[in-house]
Amino acid sequence: MIKTNKDKLPVVSVAGVVWHSKGGAAGRLSANGDHIWVQGTGGITYNVKIGDPCIGWVADHLEPGVSTRHKEDDHNQAYTVLSCIGNEATVRSGDAKGEKGIVTGKHGGCNHVMIYFPKDTLEKLDIDDKITVKATGQGMAFTEYPDIKLRNTSPALLEKMNIKEDEGILKIGVSKIVPADIMGSGLGASSAAHGDYDITMFDQVMIDKYGLDELRFGDIVAIQNADNRYGYSYRTGACSIGVIIHGNSVVAGHGPGVTTLITSHLPLIEPFIDKDANLATYFL
Repeated sequence: MIKTNKDKLPVVSVAGVVWHSKGGAAGRLSANGDHIWVQGTGGITYNVKIGDPCIGWVADHLEPGVSTRHKEDDHNQAYTVLSCIGNEATVRSGDAKGEKGIVTGKHGGCNHVMIYFPKDTLEKLDIDDKITVKATGQGMAFTEYPDIKLRNTSPALLEKMNIKEDEGILKIGVSKIVPADIMGSGLGASSAAHGDYDITMFDQVMIDKYGLDELRFGDIVAIQNADNRYGYSYRTGACSIGVIIHGNSVVAGHGPGVTTLITSHLPLIEPFIDKDANLATYFL
């Protein structure tokens, strides 16, 4: 196992509630000029989970499983920053009290934390049920690779990922390799320690070339020439590893969202294809 400082990381409680679906009477204008009204972010999505396709749903920015948020913005900032992918979540109120889940995504803009719960638990949950997360992972670092940064990654997730050391390079198993050229919404953000940025899906040539129509919720993906240490930037030779956290979009500049996990501005990350590189394989 690659050496980290995980033994120095605190484990703290942060909390949110099951958040209501959000939609507008005005609907959404697609990149092709169509005006649509469909499910957007938020709510409890009963029939979509990690491991399922994130393309093809009659929805926009669909969030799998349970969408959560804190009602106070200041507290929600802590909730969205400190929660890490793979952290344990527990229901603290309502009929599902005591049930366990895992954090699967952090969605920028709406500032949601998405959580997987088993199907039986979903049926017991209700809007405003309280969820606490045992938050740990932010600040974790590879002690022997100072130029490779970790963001939003729990120790539990890192232990399950397919990572190999090879003469100063980390070879990391991913389900897909994506060029930074087609990354969209989120570019220019000042921090990659919460939220996500989107793979745009409006060029069929690129979709076919990289097999992007096969993307799944929970897929571990590599973004080539992407430096996500302190925001989302294009940098030749850089590479970032992330996880697909929300579904496709019809809106220009948007698409499946990627929350950053591992990143370097130097050519120190070498992705390779691993069809099992998905949160569902790791945790379910």
